[in-house]
Amino acid sequence: MSNYVFIESRDPFDSPDCSFLADTAAALKNRGNTVTVFLVQNAVLGARKQAHKSVLPQLLESGVTILADDFSLRERGIQSDECQSAIKTASIDQLVDLIVQENTKAVWH
Repeated sequence: MSNYVFIESRDPFDSPDCSFLADTAAALKNRGNTVTVFLVQNAVLGARKQAHKSVLPQLLESGVTILADDFSLRERGIQSDECQSAIKTASIDQLVDLIVQENTKAVWH
């Protein structure tokens, strides 16, 4: 199986095509792949506990790992304890480590 890293940068409440990423990531996970979604820029807005209509809970239920860029969170004044508990904060260094692993495909959305 393969590793997939989806880098989501779009605001989930402003970009209606964010559900495409969620559907694709969940389908790949259901096929036995390792799937991580890394939230950067305005995509971190969907990581908040109060974020209604976010697709992130569905991804978490399907077993997809979700990481939120710590810098993007700070830039938007979001504390890590304001995020859904299963979403972990991570640095861009960790993203680089993920995408340079053997047999990994990265998709930027």
